[in-house]
Amino acid sequence: MDFHFDDERPIYIQLVEHLELYIVTGHFPPGERLPSVRDLASIAKVNPNTMQRALTELEDKRLIITERTNGKFVTDDQEFLRKQQQQFAREKIQKFLSEMQELGISRTEIIEYLQSLKRKD
Repeated sequence: MDFHFDDERPIYIQLVEHLELYIVTGHFPPGERLPSVRDLASIAKVNPNTMQRALTELEDKRLIITERTNGKFVTDDQEFLRKQQQQFAREKIQKFLSEMQELGISRTEIIEYLQSLKRKD
């Protein structure tokens, strides 16, 4: 796991995004037990309280569940995870399109460029 943070947004929000990506891409498979809060905080090089705040957010989003004595687990609801992955993709695409629009590149130009990349493959 590789965590990179910028100074423009709160760290816990960036942690949520990183962990959400790891979950929806299967780095943490459905039903898998997550490392402890302290271990995750150590890996991300953040305060355990900050990591706990991020995990609470993921629990609010229903991506993880807490079993009182066993720890935190990725949800095993694969349909929900698929929908979250699609939502994550839509947000990334929308951000990309907005950035291209700021550069003055039209959607038609974007499509043409993507098609040219596909032909090169």
